[in-house]
Amino acid sequence: MTAQPLGRIDEGTVAFRGHRTWYRVTHPARPADRLPVVVLHGGPGIAHDYTRSMAGLLGADGRTVVHYDQLGCGRSSHLPEAPAGFWTVPLFVAELRNLVDRLDVLAGGFHLLGQSWGGMLAPEYVLAHPAGVRSLVLCDSPASMPLWVAGTRQLLARLPAEVQQTVAVHEAAGSTDSAEYQAAVDAFYRRFLCTLDPYPAELEDSFAALAADPTVYQTMIGPSEFHVTGTLADWSVVDRLPGIAVPTLVVAGEDDEATPASWAPFTERIPDARSRVFAGASHTPHLEVPDQFAQVVGDFLRAHDRPRRSS
Repeated sequence: MTAQPLGRIDEGTVAFRGHRTWYRVTHPARPADRLPVVVLHGGPGIAHDYTRSMAGLLGADGRTVVHYDQLGCGRSSHLPEAPAGFWTVPLFVAELRNLVDRLDVLAGGFHLLGQSWGGMLAPEYVLAHPAGVRSLVLCDSPASMPLWVAGTRQLLARLPAEVQQTVAVHEAAGSTDSAEYQAAVDAFYRRFLCTLDPYPAELEDSFAALAADPTVYQTMIGPSEFHVTGTLADWSVVDRLPGIAVPTLVVAGEDDEATPASWAPFTERIPDARSRVFAGASHTPHLEVPDQFAQVVGDFLRAHDRPRRSS
């Protein structure tokens, strides 16, 4: 695919429950009759930066791409003093609904793409608010957190024995904030989250933002991807998946921390779903194999575009 230059970029914020949600709308330089795509970043609590290349990857065929930072991270309102019970899945569903209602560019329908936690939020949104969503793309995402944890623990067992021992010792001692534990987390990330060395700048930007304010991630996930003690520990959408009535594409890397068993329910239970696994990639195929990602996801979006005037 030959990339087109990007056009106008609109940035702003919308009010949400007394707070602010930041957004960016990237318009193509040569617009085509295609529906926009809304990108949901991961975490929870990891800012959108590591997905910003999707503006070019998915906008190359004349499509508008919408990014935003979910409440509690990035350029949106930060609430480090909010109680744990504040950070819920319904909160983030309502925030996305509010954004959709406020952005005129989405009024004629849109595609919804979620990466990692974003791919957990996306089906929750479609189940609550199906109107307007023309297709669903779930990237590197589990259908349940227990399935995710079972998979990441299996992946952890593939790392060197000393890494596994470090993890076991610090999780047992409750010292997961130690430098040794964080080094073990980094070893896991470099094998199963992003295999590029060095990391792309946009990924480093997201990690820096997370380090500056880990409130949402630590509340909802916990110390690490493989030691989930937060409020999402029991989350699952598996039993509700047959209620999703939009075409769905599930993508993952062959060495993804989202293991096949964790995302298989999407393809097994959503009536109109298909999948693609990218060789040579882990949890961030859009960074590791961008051309393949753009082709596969772009083909799917084009197959399910509708005129903007449709409702």
